Amino acid sequence: MNKVALALTAILFVSGCATVGPAAYGPADSDGFGYEETRIESDRYRIVYRGSGGMSPELVEDYALLRAAELALANGYDWFRIVGRDVAGEQRGGVGVGAGFGSGSYGRRGGVGVGVGGNLGTIGGRDYFTVRMEVLMGEGAPPEDGQYYDARGIADTIGARISG
Repeated sequence: MNKVALALTAILFVSGCATVGPAAYGPADSDGFGYEETRIESDRYRIVYRGSGGMSPELVEDYALLRAAELALANGYDWFRIVGRDVAGEQRGGVGVGAGFGSGSYGRRGGVGVGVGGNLGTIGGRDYFTVRMEVLMGEGAPPEDGQYYDARGIADTIGARISG
């Protein structure tokens, strides 16, 4: 029983060390965390922001909005409208803990037994969120329906929040 307790302690220790904090804002890194954009038309972009473990879906969405604002301003636009949005989440990582018993045969000798297995759950898994949005950009007076984001306002507000 001591070996089982030692093994479980080691598993918990390793899973505790394997945490990943929020990634810094920026383009996708070698692990795929960060933003990517695709220009669909001259005034329309698809933006994908993949958050690292530990980032809330709201923070990942803020990062995607910031990227939309940066693209709008860089291309001479004043505002943007989100025309499509998807937020997806998944849990990855962690250490699976299980127990099982079985039997086997070797040469002329064999053993008969009943296999029993169990799943004790996953320890240390992290939630990862991805935001995909399609944005339409415009210049001058914003739409009268109010369904738009002010590019400068978003860049200033969210930019200041994540940098400090």
